[in-house]
Amino acid sequence: MNGYLAWDETAARNVINALKAKPGALLPVLHELQETFGYIAPDAEPVIAEALNISRAEVHGVVTFYADFRTTPPPAHQLKLCRAEACQAMGADRLAERATARLGIGMGESSADHRVCLEPVYCLGLCTVAPSAMLDDRIVGRLDERKLDALLAEVER
Repeated sequence: MNGYLAWDETAARNVINALKAKPGALLPVLHELQETFGYIAPDAEPVIAEALNISRAEVHGVVTFYADFRTTPPPAHQLKLCRAEACQAMGADRLAERATARLGIGMGESSADHRVCLEPVYCLGLCTVAPSAMLDDRIVGRLDERKLDALLAEVER
């Protein structure tokens, strides 16, 4: 799924050891772990703390503070709907309602089959082609019901 490695402590230690000498290594380590595994496994926190000689509470605090760090394996797809003012003015609220109804999940939730999560974002930088969305790493501007339905059909496969 998504090309991530399955969580493995040995592989995690290799990532951590490669970066631990960097000044302010905690954030680079966390980003690299998430890039490698798709999330920061709770089992990684004590390993990181030990390697960086910081408290586990400090590691946990940083992991939970930043919204982009995941603590569970990612779903197969991530659908982000822009909720910023320009997109709202162009009908994003109606599209968000359509997506939540069709997927049966709320904003910030994942489907029970772990196929998709629906995330609100507060600007994709596409105000001139509002409303906008991002499916995985693909940006979609001028989102309308037809384009949204095509994205939803893609994640439901």
